[in-house]
Amino acid sequence: MIKIVTIIGARPQIIKAAALSRAIKNSFSDKIQEVIVHTGQHYDHNMSEVFFEELGIPKPNYNLNIGSLSHGKQTAKMIEGIEEILITENPQAIVLYGDTNSTLAGTIAASKIHVPIVHIEAGLRSFNKKMPEEINRIMCDHTSTLLFSPTQTGIKNLQKEGFDLGNKAPISNDNPGVFHCGDIMFDNSLYFSDIAEQKSDILSKFNLSNSNYILSTLHRNNNTDDPERLTAIFSSLIKISEKHHLKVILPLHPRTKKILAKNLSKDVYDKTINSEFIQIIEPVSFLEMIQLEKNASLVMTDSGGVQKEAYFFNKPVLVLRSESEWIEIIEVGAGIICDANENKILDSFQKLYQNKELKFDSIFGDGKAAEFICQKMLENFS
Repeated sequence: MIKIVTIIGARPQIIKAAALSRAIKNSFSDKIQEVIVHTGQHYDHNMSEVFFEELGIPKPNYNLNIGSLSHGKQTAKMIEGIEEILITENPQAIVLYGDTNSTLAGTIAASKIHVPIVHIEAGLRSFNKKMPEEINRIMCDHTSTLLFSPTQTGIKNLQKEGFDLGNKAPISNDNPGVFHCGDIMFDNSLYFSDIAEQKSDILSKFNLSNSNYILSTLHRNNNTDDPERLTAIFSSLIKISEKHHLKVILPLHPRTKKILAKNLSKDVYDKTINSEFIQIIEPVSFLEMIQLEKNASLVMTDSGGVQKEAYFFNKPVLVLRSESEWIEIIEVGAGIICDANENKILDSFQKLYQNKELKFDSIFGDGKAAEFICQKMLENFS
């Protein structure tokens, strides 16, 4: 029996952890003990606790209750708390997801006291070090013992940075194992798709039918905190929705919702609030998000995770950033990088909306990434 400590803190990590916890419960319960640590990075009930309830994730063994702080203060408090837990639990490995401050804190805490790191979603790169997430993911990769990449592009990125794909046991952070495993979120999307249809009433709640609306999400600071960028994005949403008589469903993080009046131009803010087409709603659960993604005509987002989920359900996506970690989606033509350029957004919408020739090739694995990861942990830490 090996013991792992899983660190989660942000909504996407909580969802990803569901796949690993489910695999352990169903296939490895006599071989792997999982200790779950919630850093509390997302503390709003709708952004965090509801996912444990809805997805059947085991309740955290620990909750650090860190909350929303500056990057430095938040990360420092997490490092202190995670280090104490690692010393107490003495696990064979720590499992880290993605690229958040919780990931960075787990990286620093574990590496300093020589706990092997397992990084899920290794090798992703935006090639934009102004993004805090880019720094977090690079630091995590370069201290990890096992690196699991969801795509071949991620593997190539790691190879370019000096990782040897042929490393043999004994594996360590000086001799790391690098694996292409497929995307753990694809596991979840397949598993929860039918459940979402049965349990979620969000379509009827907002009077939505198949393909009669656009789904949009917006949360990155460089969009929400920049009045010019935010105004360009919302101006685009207004023009698209009015021209095509399409609803725009916009689940907004509480922080973003608060600053709309401050950072949008008065004209665009007034049009947004009074629009018959734009509907700003509270953050939704994962099952509700699946339903919204599956039935939208098109997705507009600055979220890496939502880009992928749109692709899982064969929906075109406009990327409201200057880059994407999921470059495969762009390369197959199912997505376009628009940044916050209003003309680019409008032109790209015309190219993708109701385009019947889009291809959605199988680039994210076979839906069994979690089982693969568990098996490799057993092989290397038993």
